[in-house]
Amino acid sequence: MAFEPPASVDRKPETAQKPLRADAQRNRDRLVEVAASVFAERGIDASLEEIARRAGVGIGTLYRHFPTREHLVEVVYRREVEGLCAAAGELAARHASDVALEEWMRRFVDYIATKRGLATSLRILLTTNSTLFSDTSGRVSQALRQLVEAAVADGTIRGDVDASDVLHALGGIYSAPETPEWRDRSRRLVKLLMDGLRFGAGK
Repeated sequence: MAFEPPASVDRKPETAQKPLRADAQRNRDRLVEVAASVFAERGIDASLEEIARRAGVGIGTLYRHFPTREHLVEVVYRREVEGLCAAAGELAARHASDVALEEWMRRFVDYIATKRGLATSLRILLTTNSTLFSDTSGRVSQALRQLVEAAVADGTIRGDVDASDVLHALGGIYSAPETPEWRDRSRRLVKLLMDGLRFGAGK
């Protein structure tokens, strides 16, 4: 069985940590990036040893940055939420409003894939004093709302579209059975959803 420190291992809050050396920061950033991919691929079966190996560091380096699996999960989840929310503004600046919305929803599929892989540990974090959920609550829905309202205002999607309905539709992707073709099917569903949003636009 792979070694993991017990969940009771103390860890300092992020704000209390000293600034990392440049090489240590690169290792930490790489671990978080690789962990997001591995959690999305393997879910609850994701091995911390595999994450360390793919990141090109030893398991001891991983534990120095992230004393428990839940600590790593929390950092990965925050990164995913922040990246998804930042993408809304970036896509809106580069694309027509409906295209930005569609591209963002495609990224939402990747976000869901990672979140599904983190699900067990996220449930554990719900029972702790983590501020994860209070810090991130509502940010994704607000990002989607901005994109939907911009597309409605431009007339590139239907005028009767409500962002909460779109989010509800996207939520169905999360609850779909996890099969090998889940990601491809989810992207096809995004395309179908966008076809419906565009139908009758500008009339």
